[in-house]
Amino acid sequence: LSVTGLRNTVNDASKLSSEIGMNRDFRMEEKVLPPGSLEGRIRETMHDAFWDHLKERLSATPPDFSCALELLKEIKEILLSLLLPRQNRLRSEIEEALDMDLLTQEAEHGALNVPHLSKYILNMMTLLCAPVRDEAVQKLENISDPVWLLRGIFQVLGLMKMDMVNYTIQSLQPQLQEHSIQYERAKFQDLLNKQPSLLDHTARWLTRAAAQLSAPPPSGPDAADAASSPCSSPGEAASSPEPLSPTMVLSQGFLNLLLWDPEDDEFPETLLTDRARLQELEAQLRQLTILASVLLVSSSFSGSVLFGSPQFVDKLKRVTRALLEEFKSRPEEEAMLTVSEQVAQEIHQSLKNMGLAALSSDNTASLIGQLQDVARKENCVRSVIDQRIHLFLKCCLVLGVQRSLLDLPGGLTLIEAELAELGQKFVSLTHHNQQVFGPYYTEILKSLLPPAQVLETEVASL
Repeated sequence: LSVTGLRNTVNDASKLSSEIGMNRDFRMEEKVLPPGSLEGRIRETMHDAFWDHLKERLSATPPDFSCALELLKEIKEILLSLLLPRQNRLRSEIEEALDMDLLTQEAEHGALNVPHLSKYILNMMTLLCAPVRDEAVQKLENISDPVWLLRGIFQVLGLMKMDMVNYTIQSLQPQLQEHSIQYERAKFQDLLNKQPSLLDHTARWLTRAAAQLSAPPPSGPDAADAASSPCSSPGEAASSPEPLSPTMVLSQGFLNLLLWDPEDDEFPETLLTDRARLQELEAQLRQLTILASVLLVSSSFSGSVLFGSPQFVDKLKRVTRALLEEFKSRPEEEAMLTVSEQVAQEIHQSLKNMGLAALSSDNTASLIGQLQDVARKENCVRSVIDQRIHLFLKCCLVLGVQRSLLDLPGGLTLIEAELAELGQKFVSLTHHNQQVFGPYYTEILKSLLPPAQVLETEVASL
């Protein structure tokens, strides 16, 4: 197996392992194919052919139960797989009711009672299904056609199997997380053994982060905040530069990933399986930056009357976020015009509904113009909001999400819930990555930081 082939195989397996390990709410979901898709049509055609064949076999004279027996055997296996280890009585009952040797003898004598067996299976499904499947099982009881009933039973049993998998994942989450860490590290080590240069990009990534932290702080409206390395408290500037630590370098490195140039191919190898997640977080961060900028500009025109109303703020956020989805398919400047006009209309209508003076035509034009300008990355409001969100995420890595939310910088309070979600996703991703690749990071940082500082904060124990 080539290094490239091994890398692809490891990446596919590691993505699932990583997702289970870092996402406590991980769930297997039913695959829903788009209407009219080729895969959907092929699947439907094959299923129809199978069930039509079963109907022909059961309608023959004498009936041919061979297909039905195979289905009953599979149903029995599924029912047994849904049992917990302690449910021995139900296990014995299923083994007895669906004794395949006995059912085969009945089939050979033309005495296999498929409707009776289906009714027994439905009763057992009622006992074993999660509450969310009660309605689906009840609907099956109204089906009289034996073939359609078996088809429905298989469909619902598939959902029940998925429920059991999700229950098992949730029950074993701590063990799965630990296994995920060991599995991903072992697979990466296999790759590293075959390709010793596999950590080159990772080393350069951390080197750049260390160099950034060693450079003089930038000047700007939020320079003091941005320059504070470990967040002593959110939004509070550090009084003096602190010596670099592994925590600081890694935090800066992770933040840099949210600003990664798509044209830069030197993405750290230790984060390749998380690249898609990081791109999603980057898109979410960009959307929140624009959303917070829109809210901040809008509040300066309508004052505390409107923005003191949670209902108005929630509505304006919903409208704005829905319109921001157009950024994916239209130029930002063009899409921002739609956002600006709609936000101005919402403010105008809300002021009118409250019996307050509506915005003058000059103020409306000014509001629309300032909102449109938010589309530019160089826009002053957008730039400040962007810096503050990055500072918030930096604090999340050091202090945790909840402590970082206690003292949000100005302009971010209206998107507190959205920031909490973003921060939690970012912290979960980086924490899991550190647990997996901490030993490699420690070795790299030994060459970048004085030995005492590396020993003071072992990356693997973060």
